[in-house]
Amino acid sequence: MDRLLSTQVAVVLLLGLLRVEGRCELNRTEEHCACYNLSEESVGSIIQCLPATVVEFWGGELQSFAGLPIRDPDAATIDMLGSLLVRKIVFGDLLVPEELLARVLRFFSYTQVRELAFERCAFQGRGDWRQMAGQELPILALRFHRVSSAPLAGREQDLSLLGSWLRALQELALTGCRLTHLPCAIGRLLGALRSLDLAQNSLGDESLGAAFCGEAFPRLQALSLRRNRLSSYHGACRSLQRLPQLQHLDLSQNELLPAPGSSCRWPPSLQTFNLSGAGLDEVPAPLPPRLEVLDMSHNHLRAVDLSLRFLKRLLLSHNALRAAPSAAGCPALRSLSLDGNLLSELPWQELQRLREVAAAGNPFHCSCAGAGGLQALAGRGQLGQGWPQDYVCQSPPGYQGRLVEAVPVSVVQCRPAAIIVPICLLLALLGAAGAGCLLRARPGLARSCRGA
Repeated sequence: MDRLLSTQVAVVLLLGLLRVEGRCELNRTEEHCACYNLSEESVGSIIQCLPATVVEFWGGELQSFAGLPIRDPDAATIDMLGSLLVRKIVFGDLLVPEELLARVLRFFSYTQVRELAFERCAFQGRGDWRQMAGQELPILALRFHRVSSAPLAGREQDLSLLGSWLRALQELALTGCRLTHLPCAIGRLLGALRSLDLAQNSLGDESLGAAFCGEAFPRLQALSLRRNRLSSYHGACRSLQRLPQLQHLDLSQNELLPAPGSSCRWPPSLQTFNLSGAGLDEVPAPLPPRLEVLDMSHNHLRAVDLSLRFLKRLLLSHNALRAAPSAAGCPALRSLSLDGNLLSELPWQELQRLREVAAAGNPFHCSCAGAGGLQALAGRGQLGQGWPQDYVCQSPPGYQGRLVEAVPVSVVQCRPAAIIVPICLLLALLGAAGAGCLLRARPGLARSCRGA
């Protein structure tokens, strides 16, 4: 009886197959099942959630299971766990006893679960992780959002017991968890990690250097440090230059100060760099040389001069630019975003080689050249979202408030000389030709003219 009960408890904890006032909720496509208000008495509805690939359970009394005996499953239970379709499990709004988690986690080795997430959970106490020593799990993605627990510092022994699993983990997210530092030992264990999301924490310049120590995160390709407490652009460069495979980096929403004349070099593998909302007054240097996407939107830039031969997409929206940057230094550029700046005109002839230009929300001067250039880009399908409703004339006074699309830019109105001069030349040629014909038709007239 105890063995059967422990198996049921393990299955319930793995799948969240519990009742919401007597039942779980399975969506119409039968891919997602959500259960609420966990309690020891609410075990049931397992059959209803079996088709789901994503299972969530929210709230309840998970701690009531902490004292129950949980033994290893028998062969029949192992076969049942392996046949389940669930690939992702989410635990939310729960108090999670770490002791219980340590005893149950090994059951995941019998499943096909690939992703485990904890949302707004509090981890309580400290578990005995010795049973996880050498244990491999199929979970490749682990996510924590707005969770609280004991500090990670001093947990090196626990982490080492999880080493067999952690060395295979590919994605890790610790967002909104108030992290002030990340132990170097974690990075050294996560040898296969490809993606690390540390957004919305309290990591500073010094803690960043400690987290990305030598031999940490050797295969990391994507890193998000959005909305932390970083202040030194040069410091971030020094801390992250040890990541040999880094391709995507997000430093947005940090108040970064550039360091003029810095000799630091970013990883040459870096392709995507997000510096939006970073408080920049000028373009920081150095930039990664092989960038393909650079986002410096929502800053205070007044001028931009770049030379990045591989750059394909440049985002400069919501800055203080009065002139569009030259694309000459970026021969591979295909997309340029300039929304919400102070531009009065665009160098449309230079921008014609791009596939997409976005410039909505600028105070355009609707001269023939200014309005005509925008209309030419729109006619070629190059203006992005916002045309025509967000392209409004600021000047001259006669066109203020009018859509750029509605400004007349015909040749007669904008370049009358282009019409008048050819007409005058044509009339002069016709007059000369008429005089010649008249002289040939009346030769006597020509002789009388010579005699006179």
